[in-house]
Amino acid sequence: MKLKLDLHPIYNRGGEIDKALRGIIDEAIRKRASEVEIIPGKGSGQLKKKVLRFLDQKEIKALYHRIDKDAKNHGRLFVYFRHK
Repeated sequence: MKLKLDLHPIYNRGGEIDKALRGIIDEAIRKRASEVEIIPGKGSGQLKKKVLRFLDQKEIKALYHRIDKDAKNHGRLFVYFRHK
């Protein structure tokens, strides 16, 4: 199962971004999804950096297996999960 989060509608609301990111991570765990696609968009790269900082937090990092950046589209990230 693959989940998707598009951050375009809330790009300028910091608190909602963190809440949406935490929500999609929790949903992926609950539904045992193997992959989450996060779309921060291309723009200046600030939103993507915010997403990467969020994912790099110790308590969040423990919840997923790895992150890939899309080589063809720098406005997308993939977060992979390994469920036990």
